[in-house]
Amino acid sequence: MSNTSSSNPIPDKQKAWRAVKRGTPAEAIRFDKDAPVPSKLKQGEVLVKVQAAALNPVDYKLLGMLPNLIANRPYPMANDIAGVVVASADSKFAVGDEVFGTVWLQAQRKEQQGALAEYVRIAATSIAKRPKDIKPTEAAGISMVAVTASVGLFQHGNLQPGQNVFISGGSTAVGLAAIQFAKAIGCKVTVTGSGPKEEMLRTLGADEFMDYTKGPVYDRLIENPPSPKFDIIFDTVGSVDPKLFSLSEAYLAPDGTFLSVGPQPEGSGKLGQLANFFWTVSRPTWVCGGVNRKLCIFSTSESPEELARVVKFLEEKKFKPAVDSVYSFDQVVEAYNHLMTKRATGKVVIKVDPDVQ
Repeated sequence: MSNTSSSNPIPDKQKAWRAVKRGTPAEAIRFDKDAPVPSKLKQGEVLVKVQAAALNPVDYKLLGMLPNLIANRPYPMANDIAGVVVASADSKFAVGDEVFGTVWLQAQRKEQQGALAEYVRIAATSIAKRPKDIKPTEAAGISMVAVTASVGLFQHGNLQPGQNVFISGGSTAVGLAAIQFAKAIGCKVTVTGSGPKEEMLRTLGADEFMDYTKGPVYDRLIENPPSPKFDIIFDTVGSVDPKLFSLSEAYLAPDGTFLSVGPQPEGSGKLGQLANFFWTVSRPTWVCGGVNRKLCIFSTSESPEELARVVKFLEEKKFKPAVDSVYSFDQVVEAYNHLMTKRATGKVVIKVDPDVQ
């Protein structure tokens, strides 16, 4: 049974940016002023009036890779949201609850839902209540990257207090979350980044910093190995120099884990299989092993357990979301163009509701 607010009736039509074909965002997404509002809910779903949405690199990568037949377009672009529940078919959420979360990729294609719309139908297990001191434009970009960092560190890496962690790509959105999560439980953290990012990364908790623009970091790690060796090396971008792993016996503990982020969530059917195939065959030979260290290439899908952990870190002030820039709802193409420069530090956010902060 769905409950709704009679004081704010839900419209039949909405504005949305929808993916309509393969290509770059400028070529392949369209602004639709008369998209249907997905107001018919299944049990366990809620309808959220979107206040802000965040972009992810996977948006434009899959847009440029997959034809319509496999991608099941059209659907609204993007995945991460912050908003207000306006109808609910789940007992955990009521009308008026302020929430944030992710339309995970499998659901986006299957249900043809997405974040760049005024309303989104979403599984209650994919959202959480937004802490009051986190703004919608901050909350919008939390879920996908924070859950990815949490799944990697805690589920696959079995991170424990006091361990020694190396994060390659510290200034990526996943890296920024991973730094804070590792520090939250008392780990030592070494990160890579470009020189201008050092101060920010140290402010977030990095104990040691390595400027990757000054030469291969693995050479410096071999010359001056950490003591003790790293318990976890976390490649947050999925495209790091393969020698970081192939030479890792010099600086990764024998029972340590090398984590690398895959292209998209597990269990995404033909879409996921094809994306993972192209990604795997494009990777260098180190994915096949031959190194006496554990390699874990993982991808992320819905994880209520890790989303709850993220909320706890937020409430305890141990995690602060990082926002690179905020664009208006009519600047989506410009926002994607900025994201595609790979110069964003933190999330690129879209204000779907122009009045929110």
